[in-house]
Amino acid sequence: MTKLNLPELKPTLKKEQGKIWIFDGIRKKYLVLTPEEWVRQHFMNYLIAELKYPRSLFRVEGSLTYNQLQKRSDILVFNREGKPWMLIECKSPTIKLTQNAFNQAAVYNMTVHAKYVAVTNGLVHYCCEAAKLGEEAVFLESFPEFEV
Repeated sequence: MTKLNLPELKPTLKKEQGKIWIFDGIRKKYLVLTPEEWVRQHFMNYLIAELKYPRSLFRVEGSLTYNQLQKRSDILVFNREGKPWMLIECKSPTIKLTQNAFNQAAVYNMTVHAKYVAVTNGLVHYCCEAAKLGEEAVFLESFPEFEV
């Protein structure tokens, strides 16, 4: 897998059915190791280990409905009151982060209403305060500390 611009992760891997699987500590199960899953696991590790986001407030690949379509958000972090706080869209390291990735995250956030929206491909990471109606999103220099 690609070396990412994130802290090192010591994943639990296994090989089965001709595929490599990675253990997801949030979902408590093994998942097929895809490039996007590699990014997702590293990014969650960064948020939990480095930024001290509470592991118990993560929802991974949760379903949401937008325009009567079923979608899945990659990572959703909740605040302590159980309200969406940060929506994170993960892409494969081979995918360049374009406006399309931001648009996808913004569309998901129209349903979720998180305070922050982030996009990462494991090499480049962006985080912004979600745009309010009629306003532009405000990009941050770094990821915010978790609000206690």
